[in-house]
This record gives sequence, C-alpha cells and structure tokens, in this order.
Amino acid sequence: MMTIQYLINTPISTNQFIDILCRSTLGERRPIDDHECMEGMVNNSNLLVTAWDGDKLVGVARSMTDFHYACYLSDLAVDRDYQRQGIGKQLQILTRQQLGKHCKLILIAAPAANAYYQQLGYAAIPRCWVLDAGQALEPS
Repeated sequence: MMTIQYLINTPISTNQFIDILCRSTLGERRPIDDHECMEGMVNNSNLLVTAWDGDKLVGVARSMTDFHYACYLSDLAVDRDYQRQGIGKQLQILTRQQLGKHCKLILIAAPAANAYYQQLGYAAIPRCWVLDAGQALEPS
C-alpha cells in the first residue's frame, strides 16, 4: 500500500506543474504550451498543497487567497493513476485548514467534475462571471 505525503507550500518547478496537469487531464484546459504563463501561475500562487508518492508529484491544489474571506482554488489536479483514492479530497481539506474561519473556498469546475464537487458539499452559484483575456470591458 502506498503512502501519500502531503506538503504545504513546498515549491514545485514549472515543469513539475505542467507534468501533473497533463497526467490529470487538467492540462487540456490550461495553457501548458506557454511556459512563461505556467511559470507565473506557479510562482504567483500563495497557497500550494501537494501530494507525493515518494519523489513523484501525484496531486496539486493551487490557490490564490487572502486567507480570511476568499480562497480561489484555481487548479485541483490528481494523476489519473492515483484518482479515486481520496487524494483530491485530502488536498481540499488541507487547503481549507490553512484558511481562516470565515474564508470561502471558491472554484470553477470542469463540466465533468460538477457532480464530484456537489457530493463534497459545494454549492453551485450561478453568479460567476468571466472576462476572457484580451476581451475589452464594454463601456456602460
């Protein structure tokens, strides 16, 4: 039986991040071919929880947060070969443990993951709005 070790804010390289995204299917929805963008994503996150099987990165929860009111869980990725073992849930639990008592955990789910987050107790909020990169704000 494998033992998964979880670490808080242990740095990972951009290449490790890209690799785990690819091994989790999340790479399909991230700009993995833009190394500068991916490097910025890793370097500018202020909460990173990782899961390791020995020296192999098998899961990551990457967030931006003020630690008191809002935490945006931008990436939750678990290696396909390690899914359905509770690693994703544990990454979320550990992320939540780093946050203050009033802090909300916020994420945008991939369409196929809606049922997963609902069963964990997340509420679906239809008020999320997204302005794509390069899209100008319309004058009011």
